[in-house]
Amino acid sequence: MTQIIVLPHVELCPDGTVIEAEPGTSICEALLHHGVEIEHACEQSCACTTCHVIVREGFESLNEAEEEEEDLLDKAWGLEPQSRLSCQAVVGETPLVVEIPRYTINMAREGKH
Repeated sequence: MTQIIVLPHVELCPDGTVIEAEPGTSICEALLHHGVEIEHACEQSCACTTCHVIVREGFESLNEAEEEEEDLLDKAWGLEPQSRLSCQAVVGETPLVVEIPRYTINMAREGKH
């Protein structure tokens, strides 16, 4: 199991949390499995940006982002160099520190995709 430290988020986990994830699962799956209700409007199909996270530690250990994910990330609120769509970022063996941005933009619902 791989440790994921989730930094505090005002609505989703005010005190932050530490979870364990099975390598090979997405960050989004791990968060949802442990009760962190990150938005995932497209049901984890890489069609929106609602599950955007910033990987503060362990970014290099994740699978490489596909072009489709990179294109969507360009539209995400609060984009940073370590940003990923959590539905596409697959957990490996390296512990992660993840920040969920305060705001999100739903590209699918808002008709901007």
